Amino acid sequence: MNETRFWMIRHAVVDENARAILYGVMDVPLCETALSEQGPMYAALARRLPRPAHWKVTPLSRTHRTARAIFAAGYPEQVLSVEPDLIEQSLGEWQGLPHAELPSKLVNPQPPFWPLAGDEKPPGGESMVEVIARAGAALERLAHDHRGEDIAIVSHGGTIRAAVAHALAVHPSHSLHLSIHNLSLTCLERHDAGWRVTCVNELPGY
Repeated sequence: MNETRFWMIRHAVVDENARAILYGVMDVPLCETALSEQGPMYAALARRLPRPAHWKVTPLSRTHRTARAIFAAGYPEQVLSVEPDLIEQSLGEWQGLPHAELPSKLVNPQPPFWPLAGDEKPPGGESMVEVIARAGAALERLAHDHRGEDIAIVSHGGTIRAAVAHALAVHPSHSLHLSIHNLSLTCLERHDAGWRVTCVNELPGY
């Protein structure tokens, strides 16, 4: 097989205090209660993900911890390689703001399912247009480097939306309509002829 298969997992639920703010690329902790209660979901992911696979995480600790929880639930321990270009969208100066304070700062109307419109760029941060460009370039590089292999990536909601947008070549605003739950699985394939999306936001069954 020549296709490279990407298995993208959104990290686990973050701490309640972090959920109250725009955290973007802040290195916030995971919710300990959710970690202990969602053991069956980690076990289901451990069974679902391919073996062998190259494992990638982002620089943020929530992706490392999620990967290690999957290993603890039954997937054989793997070396985690950090891919900085698969990090979450940077919200720049708006990171740390309570959600209620954001609308007054926006240039474009706020979309219903994501804090920022596709082309909104926070001061010192990134637009979704830029996230799609960097995440897409990272996926193309990984597909070249690991042709015909499986790659498991623990990443972020914004980045996984960006990856799907890159694969489908859709407008950044369209990607904001995708629902990407914590611990959900999104699967992409890179073929010689182009990209194929095989599942989005698959929640692990027990």
